[in-house]
Amino acid sequence: MCGIAGLIQAPSAPPPSLSVIAALTRAIAHRGPDGSGHTAHGNVVLIHNRLSIIDLVTGDQPFYAGSAAIVANGEIYNYRELRQKLPGTVFSSNSDCEPPLHLWLRDGAEYARHLRGMYGIAILQRADGTVTLTRDPFGIKPLYIAETADGVAFASEAQALLNAGIVPRAIRTQARDELFQIQFTTGTETIFPGISRVLPGETIVCRDGRILERRRIAAIPDGPPETISEAAALARLDRALTESVDLHQRSDVPYGMFLSGGIDSATILTLMARLNDTPVLAFTAGFAHPGAADERAQAALVAKSLGARHETIEVTEAMVWQHLPEIIACLDDPVADYAIIPTWFLARRAVQDVKVVLSGEGGDEIFGGYGRYRSAMRPWWLGGKRMRARGNFDRVDVLRQRPSGWRAGMEAAEAAADRPGRSRLMQAQEVDMADWLPNDLLIKIDRGLMAHAVEGRTPFLDKGVAAAAFSLPDALKINKGMGKWLLRTWLAKNCPAAQPFAPKQGFTVPIGQWIGNQGDRLGRLVAAQPGIAEIAHPDKVRALFRQSNARRHGFAAWTLLFYALWHRAHILGLPPTGDVFEALGSSAG
Repeated sequence: MCGIAGLIQAPSAPPPSLSVIAALTRAIAHRGPDGSGHTAHGNVVLIHNRLSIIDLVTGDQPFYAGSAAIVANGEIYNYRELRQKLPGTVFSSNSDCEPPLHLWLRDGAEYARHLRGMYGIAILQRADGTVTLTRDPFGIKPLYIAETADGVAFASEAQALLNAGIVPRAIRTQARDELFQIQFTTGTETIFPGISRVLPGETIVCRDGRILERRRIAAIPDGPPETISEAAALARLDRALTESVDLHQRSDVPYGMFLSGGIDSATILTLMARLNDTPVLAFTAGFAHPGAADERAQAALVAKSLGARHETIEVTEAMVWQHLPEIIACLDDPVADYAIIPTWFLARRAVQDVKVVLSGEGGDEIFGGYGRYRSAMRPWWLGGKRMRARGNFDRVDVLRQRPSGWRAGMEAAEAAADRPGRSRLMQAQEVDMADWLPNDLLIKIDRGLMAHAVEGRTPFLDKGVAAAAFSLPDALKINKGMGKWLLRTWLAKNCPAAQPFAPKQGFTVPIGQWIGNQGDRLGRLVAAQPGIAEIAHPDKVRALFRQSNARRHGFAAWTLLFYALWHRAHILGLPPTGDVFEALGSSAG
């Protein structure tokens, strides 16, 4: 895991500025504290900050071969197999990120079809200054670009492009409306005008400061649900999961995993226990608040049954108020998902023992786990409804203007998923995998872990697992009112302690109650923030924070608090110093 950035200047533009190069390097330094390197050729610069995971001795980047150079953020899990498929190639390292360079030399922009992993990659052809940018098909690793009059800039995080002065700090209002209504933003364009996402699976070819070509690789199989028996599907699933977890454990540094009380992480731990001779190190977070959903007890049962070494942390209200400004500041591409809070604290604890953690992100999307999928499967006359048909602020009267156009991105994803042969369930899964997965869940885990220089790996988001699971018949995904039916069945046989057919408890952070404990104080501070005052009525904001113990009002209050701190960090450009009250107090209007 690393951070990359670069500049592809137009012929008419001045050479890349040393100050801009230095600013880009500093902005992604937290992603790669183990080393830094760059290569420059003409009007092109590639920058790399390294987190050493594989090949600790000779794995520094950039790598060179002939007239080409590469910098990469991520892991190529099938790098050993790729080396065997490149006979006669002379490698300069044992790194997993060098084979893609030789594949590119052989296959050009189609090289990524051979890769199995998570990655953001930049390859420079020094002969003509062409740069090829590529992102993995699931969008596990981020990659952003900005097109300006001077050319194209790219980076692993959008904030790097802001901090280097390449793009001004501003807000795209439709994306802000999306953020408030569905807690994340969709599509290619980010909340920052002028900064775009390289889409999952996309390869972009640039030269002379402009984009010449775009192409994409799909993460999931095409076509209708297949016909397969449960027994055959279980056998195939076992092979695919075992292979994926085995590949995701390839590392030259210690690794562990994040364990919740759910079936996804229990599945990962079951397979890790099968594949490791020593106890797996598992980390679980819980909350010190009466009535909060605390998964530590169930996680402990699973860990004990599998012989894992189990470490727990307790997240308290005081810890959240102390660290919330820096937690939210790491989410430059904003995601108002309060699950970032335990993720950030787990990573802070995990880095004391490991540099790599495996987690269960993607299980619900691949296997059909969300309750909203069951509703989406039904026609409207039987109670079916579109996913996210209602926004979070539709029934909360606090904003100066009603959000508009906020569902356009969702509608575009729905239209793209509505293809012949797709079942309603497959369409719903595909919609989530287009935006919710890469633009919420995967941003959360990438930024939360990289804030502490920990690499996060997601074995469910693997082409082998997707091939084995996504095209399953609907009845092997949702059965008897339960999602992830086949995965539950597999887990019941392999780890009964996980109780996979027990009712789902659900994962929540007691943020509404915590906000309520400080409602008057927080309400006054949030209402006075420049980013909030321009979009919300201050008196209604203060009243909302006094009512935050109610679920709907609590999430709305959390969203406003999130946005106030996010706006402070990424639009006002203020450092996340002090606790939440000090930070908000220093930027109140």
